[in-house]
Amino acid sequence: MSDSDSSSEHGRDGDASPARKRPRPGERRLQILQTLASMLEQPGAERVTTAGLAAKIGVSEAALYRHFASKAQMFEGLIDFVDQSVIGLIRQVTDREPLGPNQATRIVTLLLQFAEKNPGMCRVMNGDALVLEHERLQERINLLFDKIEAQLRQSLKATESATPTADAQVMASILVAFMQGRLQRFARSGFKRLPSEHLQAALARML
Repeated sequence: MSDSDSSSEHGRDGDASPARKRPRPGERRLQILQTLASMLEQPGAERVTTAGLAAKIGVSEAALYRHFASKAQMFEGLIDFVDQSVIGLIRQVTDREPLGPNQATRIVTLLLQFAEKNPGMCRVMNGDALVLEHERLQERINLLFDKIEAQLRQSLKATESATPTADAQVMASILVAFMQGRLQRFARSGFKRLPSEHLQAALARML
């Protein structure tokens, strides 16, 4: 503990006031991202302001900008988390499940379950949280769904069809549109209409 911490603990008058614990490097940054995600979980909270975020954490707006150069950079931190999580879940499926419709079904299921467990991240994935933010953020989400669609195409090429590549391309685009629709409905219902609702029956009909 530094001398300044010690003086703040006991005060100049000798009264014992508790020391204010400073977050370790990286801890405050993580706290900002976690708080931003939790605020996005509140129905109707599509637009989060830095003033509201700072107040929720109990710091000044200037303190936020010591860790992030801009609000857009905060959202990029959330997108990084979504991207890593999604790619990790896809890899988990492709490592265990052979190519084919079952692999595609498993990928869609895990990704929708991820959004269901992380409502704040769902708002990032469906773009609601990015409205009026920097356009590069939406571009990154679009790129993420392009990656998902590319993997679904790969999964679905292993089907008995006269035109497997063309069929896989069409089916992959339908699955991505289905996923995006489920994410939109989940967020806009105030997180009441779950993405997993009748999911296996719906996927079975499509695939």
